[in-house]
Amino acid sequence: MKYMLSTKDTAKPMIGRESSYTHVITVTSGKGGVGKTNVVANLAVALSRAGKEVLVLDADLGLGNIDVLLGLVPRYTLEHVLAGSHHLSDIVIPGPAGIQVLPASSGLPQLTSLSDAQQLLLQSELEEVAKTVDVLLIDTGAGISPNVTYFASAAQETVVVISPEPTSLTDAYALIKVLCRQHRERRFKVLVNMVKSQRDATQTFRKLDAAADRFLHINLEYMGYIPLDDYLPMAVLQQKAVTECFPHSPSSRAFVQLAGQIAEWPVPQLPKSTVQFLWRQLIHTA
Repeated sequence: MKYMLSTKDTAKPMIGRESSYTHVITVTSGKGGVGKTNVVANLAVALSRAGKEVLVLDADLGLGNIDVLLGLVPRYTLEHVLAGSHHLSDIVIPGPAGIQVLPASSGLPQLTSLSDAQQLLLQSELEEVAKTVDVLLIDTGAGISPNVTYFASAAQETVVVISPEPTSLTDAYALIKVLCRQHRERRFKVLVNMVKSQRDATQTFRKLDAAADRFLHINLEYMGYIPLDDYLPMAVLQQKAVTECFPHSPSSRAFVQLAGQIAEWPVPQLPKSTVQFLWRQLIHTA
């Protein structure tokens, strides 16, 4: 079954056919300010236009803002789900280009670290919703908090967003180090954001990759880069994805190319083929 939503529909999703598999991708960063949420929003729109059914989970549970970025006004959020008063299917809202969004709350510090009971509840709810889409994009908070590492470890693919700033690189390395040593994660994709050129992007990536290779003995995978683009802040002011309102801008073209790359990723293999398995493994090994 799949949710069939129009961008004007505010009612509950309609039930359609079930997806054969769900690709779970967590997008995270070591520090704030690198454009991670913008990356998630625009990738979601680009993937949807490439023919994928896309669900975005705003997993920055204490400072969620993807709904604000896209000009959405949710009636209910993950706060209501974790409180037990609503189901995830109750809070799904339609976004641009047919994407679906699970909004988080903002200004609730008690949600910055989920309890075991909340993790179990979210796992059970997310299993039902996620199997109705092709791609589940998880937008985490920044840093190395338990929530960030929890959602990063739960995904089949972890995308770390970095920028050329030195603090971005050191904090991204710290996040990768925690996920590698404490959660046994060995595979990371890296997207360089807000750079002037391809040369700057590859140089930025190589600095992080060299540190990971030397001290963690892992090799990172370079996904590409999103260029600095004056149209991006203009889109933010309009509360729209740049791929939606400025489809021919440099950043939009980069997002479309990146979405095409993701759409060609192979079908997830067992055991990381169901969200239910992922969350149960995390909880049992915590």
